[in-house]
Amino acid sequence: MTDSMQDALAPSLVNAVLAATGARAIDSCTGVQSLWSGYGEILRLTLSGGDRSSVILKHVKLPDQGNHPRGWNTDLSHQRKIRSYQVEAHWYQHYAHRCDQSSPVPECLAVEAGDDETLLLLTDLNSEGFDIRKDSVDIGDIHACLTWLANFHATYLGSSTDGLWQCGTYWHLATRPDELAALDDRKLRDAAPLIDRQLRNCQFQTLVHGDAKLANFCFSNASNHVAAVDFQYVGGGCGMKDVAYFLGSCLTENECQALETELLDFYFSALCNQVQSKHPRIDTDALETEWHIMFDVAWADFHRFLKGWSPGHWKLNSYSEQLTRRVIERLQP
Repeated sequence: MTDSMQDALAPSLVNAVLAATGARAIDSCTGVQSLWSGYGEILRLTLSGGDRSSVILKHVKLPDQGNHPRGWNTDLSHQRKIRSYQVEAHWYQHYAHRCDQSSPVPECLAVEAGDDETLLLLTDLNSEGFDIRKDSVDIGDIHACLTWLANFHATYLGSSTDGLWQCGTYWHLATRPDELAALDDRKLRDAAPLIDRQLRNCQFQTLVHGDAKLANFCFSNASNHVAAVDFQYVGGGCGMKDVAYFLGSCLTENECQALETELLDFYFSALCNQVQSKHPRIDTDALETEWHIMFDVAWADFHRFLKGWSPGHWKLNSYSEQLTRRVIERLQP
């Protein structure tokens, strides 16, 4: 074990894990991944003598100085990260239980929060059959993720955001003034508040995952079945924010252009079926009409952030520019 892992498995923590799981002992501890900018790590603990063979420990340890990979080390960035881990803990404690088998997430077994660290003990999705991670996808994989998003958005349609981000996603305009100031696209910079307002003023609001990239989906061998992790930026919003961000995370610009209509049709079919089941009084035609119009607005919203945050990023392509220009022209008086 590394020193940091040994620190994470202090006697008090070992006792907390055993109490939460009913296990007799922790047999091993292995690193899954480090958290962004050196804010801790995710560990897999194997257990004996209980009902669970393994659990996941997300150990957030706030550093004195972040090591942001793109140089955005500011107090605002630090405070945003602190808030994100508080939100995630609150999500698992008070909201996650509403997810059913149509949108699986880890179960929270225990939370311990202090001034400079947070410990989340979660069920291990690997042991539940979601043990496959992918860095490239086929159309069936995309459908599986869009189905998860549709089910998630339907479940939380009209939900309170108490304890979460009032406006979900990590690129929300109000939390990214530095990136906006760095944006050298004047038309997009001027349009940013209008884009944000359109998304915030949607009649139909749900909870958005907030970081629905391919890396945060866990696949099973079962056809069209995925689970999702990482709820640091869950909060209120239009579901198109997740959909646009997800498609941009796994498709090339040519694929986005070719598959946009088909994939949106698939998502809305799944969404409307779930909404009719969970919220029979909601007008699904009105919902689809409003959110369909918001697709390129949501895309432009993330494009605004990315262009200020990392101007050379691979996602800044002609498809993104095309959608963003279309939105800006539509917003001009």
